[in-house]
Amino acid sequence: MTDTVKKRNWFQRLFAVRGMGQVITVFFGLIVLCLVFYLINPNFLSQRNVANLLRQIAPYLIIGIGQGYVLITGNIDLSIGSVIGMSTMISATLMTRGMDPWVATLVTMVPCLLTGLLNGFLVSACKLPPFIGTLGTMTIARGVAQLVNGNMNTDAIGRGAEGWRDFLYYGRTLGIYNTFWIALVIWLIFNFLLSRTRTGRHVYAIGSNVEASKLSGVNVNLTTIKAYLISAFCAGVVGLITCAQAGMGAMDAGTGYELFAVAASVIGGISTLGGQGILLGTVMGASVWGAMYNGLSLVGAPVAWRNIVVGIIVVLSVLIDVLVRSGTFNKARIRAMFSKKI
Repeated sequence: MTDTVKKRNWFQRLFAVRGMGQVITVFFGLIVLCLVFYLINPNFLSQRNVANLLRQIAPYLIIGIGQGYVLITGNIDLSIGSVIGMSTMISATLMTRGMDPWVATLVTMVPCLLTGLLNGFLVSACKLPPFIGTLGTMTIARGVAQLVNGNMNTDAIGRGAEGWRDFLYYGRTLGIYNTFWIALVIWLIFNFLLSRTRTGRHVYAIGSNVEASKLSGVNVNLTTIKAYLISAFCAGVVGLITCAQAGMGAMDAGTGYELFAVAASVIGGISTLGGQGILLGTVMGASVWGAMYNGLSLVGAPVAWRNIVVGIIVVLSVLIDVLVRSGTFNKARIRAMFSKKI
C-alpha cells in the first residue's frame, strides 16, 4: 500500500467521525480569519494578544459546552445569561459580607444547579416547550440576581479574595491564564462524558428520536435533566469567572450570553435540531467567536458593527444547518440544480 493511499484512508477515517467534517471546515475558516486580522493589524498574533484571546475564548467555550449538551437533546437553554448574572451577584454578595471565597463558590453553585434541575423538570416532566420553560427561569434567575443585594451592584469583594481571583482569572500557569486551563479541564470531562459513556449515547439518542429512545429503554426525563444540569453548572462557573474578573457583582452580568452559547455550539457544527455535533466543534465555534470579537476590536470596528457581523454569522450557521438537515442542500439536489438547462 502506497503512502498516498495511507494518507487518503487516514483522512477518510477522520471525516467519517460524526461531526468531524464540520469541525475541520470551521478550523480552516478560523485560520483564514486569523490571517485576515493579522494582515490588517499584526498585533493580533502578538504574544500578549494571543494570551488575552485564549482567556476571552474560555467563557464562550464553557457555556458552549453546556448549551451544546442541551442542543444535542433537541432542546435549548435561554436561562444561561441570567444564571451567569445570578452566580456573579450571589458570589460577590457573600464575599462582601465576609464569607470565605471558596465557601461562597460552593454556596453559589447550589441555586445555579437548582435552576438547571428546574429547567429539566419543566421541559421533560411538564412537557413545556424549552423556549417557554427556560424563558421563565431566565426571568426568575435575573430577578434573583437583582434581589440578592437589594437591587444594587455589590461593592468590591476585597483583598481577601485576591487568591481566588488569581485562580479563576488573573493568575497564569505555564504562561497561560488559568481561565483557559479551567475551560480545558471542563471540556475534557464533559467531552469524555458525551463521547465515551452511556449518558452521552442517551443524549444523542433522544435528540435523534425521542420515541425510539423510549422504546429502547432510555430514561428521557433523567437524560434531559442531566443536560440542563450541565448547562447550569457551566453557566455558574462563568458567573464566578465574571465576578473574579470584575472584582464585584453586577446585576446585568451575563446579559446576551445565551446567544454566545448558541453561537459557539452552532458555528462548531452542533445542530439546533438535535442529535448531531461534537464538543470539539464547540472549541472551534468559541474560537471563531472570540477571534471575531477580538479582531474587530483591534481594527477599531464599533461595537454595533461587531454585533451585526457576529449576528449574521449565527443566523447563517443555523440556516445552513436547517437546510442541510431538511435535505434542501444535498448532493443530488445540488447536481440537479446545476444540470438544468436554461
